[in-house]
Amino acid sequence: MVTKKVAVVTGGARGIGLAAVEIFLAKGYDVAVVDMSYTVANELAETYSSVLPIECDVSNPDDVSAMAAVIERQYGRVDALVNNAGIAALHPIEETGFDSWKKIMSVNLDGTFLVTQALTPLMKKVSGAIVNVASIAGLRASTLRTAYGTSKAAVIHLTKQQAMELGEHGIRANCVAPGPVETELLAKLVEAAPEMKASYLETIPLNRFGQEKEIAEVIAFLCSPEGGYVTGQTIAVDGGFQSAGVGLTALRSTNNP
Repeated sequence: MVTKKVAVVTGGARGIGLAAVEIFLAKGYDVAVVDMSYTVANELAETYSSVLPIECDVSNPDDVSAMAAVIERQYGRVDALVNNAGIAALHPIEETGFDSWKKIMSVNLDGTFLVTQALTPLMKKVSGAIVNVASIAGLRASTLRTAYGTSKAAVIHLTKQQAMELGEHGIRANCVAPGPVETELLAKLVEAAPEMKASYLETIPLNRFGQEKEIAEVIAFLCSPEGGYVTGQTIAVDGGFQSAGVGLTALRSTNNP
């Protein structure tokens, strides 16, 4: 078994996952970047010698078993597992096809379950930490997110189950629920519906979108010794979006009492 700490990040080739990978590397971890795109993950490995690229569909049990076997051979341990891989589709509830529903559930929920289950034996060896990436959509309902929001709400509860059952092995499990974050997906949504940006900003107390690194920093904290007594929790990293509820944003100006 290697002595360096090892992080496994699913969906690690881009977005929040990539930001987390870069933070773990800066902290001296070896990092297994698990992604559907081996090409992009391999490009990271060409840049960083401490990156192991693994192509894997997290919703496929055979792929996940093969991925876990590679990590066991290469490292023999997992100190930090970040279940970040996920997909989204925005449709009205009446137009949400069952195939779309099943696909979203299979990646977002089944993938989180399968990867954690497969890597638990390696986490037991070192009292590892799990961070599942959910979404603010799992904490508060929103339009067009029937399948996506429900999948993320289930991930939040799965996190609690993981904390309860794995705590006796010293394994901690927590969840981050990002609010609107500056990602490629959000950029496409805003481009398609420009009014969406203004609507979001009116509701977010910090009056801006989050940055991928800001989410990743919270993930890294939850995997660190500094977060050693935190487990079973969901942290909304959302600029206050959840707390804002349906407040009167017009009265938020400092010119108003």
